[in-house]
Amino acid sequence: MKITRIGRASSVAVVAALALAACGSSSNNDSSSSAPAGGSGSGAAAGTATASGAGDCFSGSLNAAGSTAQQNAITQAISSYQSKCNGAKVSYNGTGSGAGITSFIAKQVDFAGSDSALSPDKGEPAKAKAACGSDALNLPMVTGPIAVAFNVKGVDKLNLTPDLIAKIFSGKITKWNDPEIAAANKGAKLPDTNISVFFRSDESGTTDNFTNYMNKTAPKIWTDEKSKKWTGKVGQGKSKTAGVATAVKATDGGIGYIEWGYAVQNKLNFASVNGVELTGASAGKAVEAAQVVGTGKDLSLKLDYTTKEPGAYPIILVTYEIVCSKYADATKGKNVKSFLSYMASPDFQKTLEGVGAAPLPAEIQSKVVDSINSIS
Repeated sequence: MKITRIGRASSVAVVAALALAACGSSSNNDSSSSAPAGGSGSGAAAGTATASGAGDCFSGSLNAAGSTAQQNAITQAISSYQSKCNGAKVSYNGTGSGAGITSFIAKQVDFAGSDSALSPDKGEPAKAKAACGSDALNLPMVTGPIAVAFNVKGVDKLNLTPDLIAKIFSGKITKWNDPEIAAANKGAKLPDTNISVFFRSDESGTTDNFTNYMNKTAPKIWTDEKSKKWTGKVGQGKSKTAGVATAVKATDGGIGYIEWGYAVQNKLNFASVNGVELTGASAGKAVEAAQVVGTGKDLSLKLDYTTKEPGAYPIILVTYEIVCSKYADATKGKNVKSFLSYMASPDFQKTLEGVGAAPLPAEIQSKVVDSINSIS
């Protein structure tokens, strides 16, 4: 099933909204983000998603951890939910996707955020099922592009091809004025500066998606298959998104892969890919090529990094909320359902463009709501 077109956002609008968001949250620090949530719920059955947002609110607490790519989005969701629901407290710790899944399997958090679905190759679905006592579900919640952020003195615009990206991150190209980079950037004055590669040192769904992109689009250059743990042989590892962004910003010649919202917040330049600039619209065109490959209420997606859709920016990710289909504690299940019902609602989804992400396509959003309503 191909996903239908999502809403578009301009870069200018994103920059403005991100600036406001940055003033009011600590999301750019990749650290724990928690907010109590406020107002009493009414109308819908407890925890049931409605067209306008959350169902009945809950009193108590939820703890979650994982993806830093969705930190801005989930911080915003917590803040918004706070204004609606009194007596609830939701905390989210941006530890990275790998750590979030580990915490979920260890029963340390109520749900996990991850930029990749649970991996059968690592036995994660079985481990999560054992922890839940029921099947775990991958629920796509936030779509967002991965920026190839760079800091090269005197260079504001840069175009890269899939081969160039793979060669840079594998160490096969080491100078910014390399003839192959120059050929893709006619007329640009590229300095004889060493390329400094930065990558995530922690297990990361962003790394998983980025390495998958290189393997799918330049398999003869990036020969390793996708992995949440960086497998490249060059560069410096930095902890979490903030570490990579800070390192690139501080290093003339630096380059790294980070979520678009963080690139904007840190005022970093980011490359076009095959001449396509990264915007909400261009990322949205790539999302259209995704397919649902999960079964039943599981909504794992397969992204098409090789899409030939004109104007599509191909390096995208989808962050999932990983939940139990049936919680051992029924009250906890209702609480998870209530919060995620709000996060999946059209009212909240339409705000995501303001934090460097994009709303779910309407077709997949309705499936997410249906899956959330099945949680018990």
